[in-house]
Amino acid sequence: MVKILDIQGASLPALGFGTWSLSGSRCREMVCYAIELGYRHIDTATIYGNEVEVGQGIAASGISRDEIFLVTKVWTNNLRFKAVLSSAEESLRRLDTDYVDLLLVHWPTRSVPLSETLDAMSELRSKGRIRHVGVSNFNVALMREAVEVHGVKLLANQVEYHPYLSQNRVLDYARSRGITVTAYSPVAKGRVTRDPALKRIARKHGKSAAQVALRWLIEQDAVSAIPKAGDPAHCRANIEIFDFELDDEDRNEIDALPKQNRITDMSSGYAWDPD
Repeated sequence: MVKILDIQGASLPALGFGTWSLSGSRCREMVCYAIELGYRHIDTATIYGNEVEVGQGIAASGISRDEIFLVTKVWTNNLRFKAVLSSAEESLRRLDTDYVDLLLVHWPTRSVPLSETLDAMSELRSKGRIRHVGVSNFNVALMREAVEVHGVKLLANQVEYHPYLSQNRVLDYARSRGITVTAYSPVAKGRVTRDPALKRIARKHGKSAAQVALRWLIEQDAVSAIPKAGDPAHCRANIEIFDFELDDEDRNEIDALPKQNRITDMSSGYAWDPD
């Protein structure tokens, strides 16, 4: 049974299926397969170029749309008010759905006032085209601006998060405001599979190092993870993390790993929060 986060009236599965870099029939088939395995949180984005296939995969699964927590994102060239509205409507058309559960600002930008973007997203929510507003790659200052200056109730902030990168400041602020943190690149693009400490913990539990890393994330308060899987074996392995628990020794060992190793290039965005 997948853990469910109850956030602001939303039921958000703590483990989602990420679709970055998936395309064509492979994307469609993997989304359908993921849902058949029990995934109910599906993540895509305009810039991924696969919203059509994601929608087709959901439809092919035979699972009712209202059982899926569907997430997509608005890219940085569409953050003006009217562009947000049109981008969202195009996403809905490609996904073949009347609404998405969560719409994210994919990346922050200095070229458009945040208030303008959030106003458009709030309008989409008032019209029922999106259920919740969220952001991605926002530091604490930007989250604070959205929540405390513009008065927007954010459901989620999607950021890079894995055993080699601390997000303590983001987590602390998010939790104080009832915001979930969604971890992308949760297995550090495969690096965790080579880590001696994670492999040792994995052997102890009869699991893989990647499963240990995912378990470490979803055991945390108000944290979800969206690993991508391009083949059925990885897709199945990623969801087989709800039949074991880490103990204090495991968590202490993972917490002791170096936490300043970022994969994502943040040079074009805002300065990140030092830990």
